[in-house]
Amino acid sequence: MSQTEAIEFKDQRKAGRLLAVEGGTVVGFIAYFVLAEAPHALVAVHTIVEPGHEGRGIGGALVKTFYGIAAAEGVPVVPLCPYAASWAARHPDQAPVAPGEVVAAAKAQLDADSAQW
Repeated sequence: MSQTEAIEFKDQRKAGRLLAVEGGTVVGFIAYFVLAEAPHALVAVHTIVEPGHEGRGIGGALVKTFYGIAAAEGVPVVPLCPYAASWAARHPDQAPVAPGEVVAAAKAQLDADSAQW
């Protein structure tokens, strides 16, 4: 059994959180928002793994799941979070690069409302 096999991922879209839950406890999350303008990209702003749960692959599993959700919805991911961006760079086969104009729109939306994360 892998260290992340018992983890359940829950997309709380209204709260802007993708949660990693293990045994009823949140062990990590991605804070994100949906780009207001088309193509409504998912924008990862921050990835957190709770203390005591680091080093188990939870962060990577969160980002992989996040990209999977975006792919299922047919929208790009903009990884503004440094962890998500580095994961994407290491896994180009699982993390397509968002078009430049989508990245610019995501940065502008975040700059206009930093409370989104």
